[in-house]
Amino acid sequence: MEKWLESVYSDGSKFFVSNPLPKKGETIKILIRMYDTSPVKAVMLRTKLNGIETVLDMKKEFVEKGLVYYSAEITVYEDVLHYHFYIVTEDKIYFYNQKEIIDYMPAETYDFKILIDYNQPSWVKRSVFYQIFPERFFNGNTENDVKTGEYYFDGYPAVKIEDWNAEPKEYEESHCLDFYGGDLEGVKEKIPYLKELGVNAIYMNPIFYAATVHKYDCLDYFTVDPHFGGDKAFEELMDELHKNNMKLMLDVSINHTGTANRWFNKEGTFFDKSEGAYNNTDSKERCYYFFNEDNSYKAWFDVETLPTLNYTSEELRNIIYKGENSLVKKWLKPPYSIDGWRFDVADTMARNNEIQLHHKVWPEIRKSIKEEKPDAYIIGEDWSDHNEFLNGDEWDSAMNYFGFGRPLRSFLGETDFFMMRNPNLSKIKPKITAKNFASRIKEHLCRLPFVIQENQFNLFDSHDISRLHNNKEISFEEYRGAVIMLFTMIGTANIYYGDEAGIDGRLYTNEGCRYPMPWDKDIKSTEYYKLYSKLAHLKTSEEALQDGGFKVLSDEDYVFVYARFSKEDVFIVVFSADDMDRKVKIPVRIFGKSPEIKSTDIFGTELNFIVEKEDIYLKVKAHTSYLIKL
Repeated sequence: MEKWLESVYSDGSKFFVSNPLPKKGETIKILIRMYDTSPVKAVMLRTKLNGIETVLDMKKEFVEKGLVYYSAEITVYEDVLHYHFYIVTEDKIYFYNQKEIIDYMPAETYDFKILIDYNQPSWVKRSVFYQIFPERFFNGNTENDVKTGEYYFDGYPAVKIEDWNAEPKEYEESHCLDFYGGDLEGVKEKIPYLKELGVNAIYMNPIFYAATVHKYDCLDYFTVDPHFGGDKAFEELMDELHKNNMKLMLDVSINHTGTANRWFNKEGTFFDKSEGAYNNTDSKERCYYFFNEDNSYKAWFDVETLPTLNYTSEELRNIIYKGENSLVKKWLKPPYSIDGWRFDVADTMARNNEIQLHHKVWPEIRKSIKEEKPDAYIIGEDWSDHNEFLNGDEWDSAMNYFGFGRPLRSFLGETDFFMMRNPNLSKIKPKITAKNFASRIKEHLCRLPFVIQENQFNLFDSHDISRLHNNKEISFEEYRGAVIMLFTMIGTANIYYGDEAGIDGRLYTNEGCRYPMPWDKDIKSTEYYKLYSKLAHLKTSEEALQDGGFKVLSDEDYVFVYARFSKEDVFIVVFSADDMDRKVKIPVRIFGKSPEIKSTDIFGTELNFIVEKEDIYLKVKAHTSYLIKL
């Protein structure tokens, strides 16, 4: 490819679209840039207007720092404006979309996309989230602790763990009924710790009344579990968070309830199977579930304690999201005023073989939430390709395992979470090259409108997957690269509680990634804390890491290099999972910068480089990563 083509760039940010969030009927200006010495005869914007293929000539707008900008104006009337560019030279036409520059006419799959009348939760791109599994975070009030033998569920007793630092037992022994005593008063007490770390948003795992530690088996959607402090403790927590300019996104499963839910079990108790059948056979709520003629029922993943909800019921829809006092609206309203919803197993919700209501129900849920709070954040759990939900009328993001966490862990040599379960697939050594890594990142992002890219909920650890740093085959230096990437990728960053403390854990089980927070440890002196805190404060203060563009600069061997940039600042991320030292080219002139670089990166790591013409050639040590600010 000709060298000047590396300078071609546009995106959907405020730097290249006059208003990235336009209203219907508004005229916007779209820009593209390249070297001012490029051998270009014409630049055109190709789109469709009222279904008709349209090519608009772009005019030379201005020249700045060796880069020429071309512009075109367009009035938007449809729900989505999608477009790509034609770049014409003396004897060739190049086609530029979000994914690549090619010399043949592309499909529209990777077009630039602008959403019209989209309510973006714009605070998200400026946020660093901290995921809290409440039961294991901090015990702020021992008076509300579960007592051993207080109740039985599914035939097993609740057990209070007296030693906060004891390792959680596996499910076969604990049955998710081993309680350490974490609560909402504990979260409130640790707000100063979170602020000092650099966190300004919390993602909270479920808090509603339920039998188990994880609380995805909800008994009552309208009551905070009393062992967490009840509604009053949540109200006080939200008040304190908002006083500290911090947001909170709450987790819930509306795909299923627990069998102890009164809708399902008339007595509404935590019961032993021996006490009789689960099913509430004579209630009006029976239609909220999928019952068969023999009184059996559909359960999520065939877990019989998690009966699946049936969204053919209009009454259920009113209770969950349509009504003014529905679940999703109640907690968005004062005195709680949460800032977003994370929906558990959202990919399976409202789907049961011949009943496929997901693309009917999700737009209704979004409409209801946005009516109450226009900038509320809506994310769904989906571990696989979830592009179908990210078109502006359903979710704002998914838990971005697919476009971030899974490829990142594969780049570091881990067997993919889902391939691990298959005996044929798990035999293959999984480490992917930087080129494959870059392709997986781009294939996810480049199908999305830019304002949806900015919403991406990036994570590599959570309550559902082993913590990356507990894998002893991955060095701290490699892990450091993963953390740098977490905070510099387009979207928001999510810290799973305790990662900044180097918390202990076990691999390959849920219980192994839900250890209690090690408050007895001198957390702030650890290399983990220093890394996370530095990056969290950087993310919440640098425009380039919030509103800036994203461009892959190199993907050779096992070294991945990309940039995040605004008009003023450029951050270069160099992430090596390579066993050998490598040399990478960094073409800084494409950002309108002269090829100057300090002797160390922002962490003080020494840089070994030479400058040739308009490029910087950096020697990258094996398994080492750098974060360079130009």
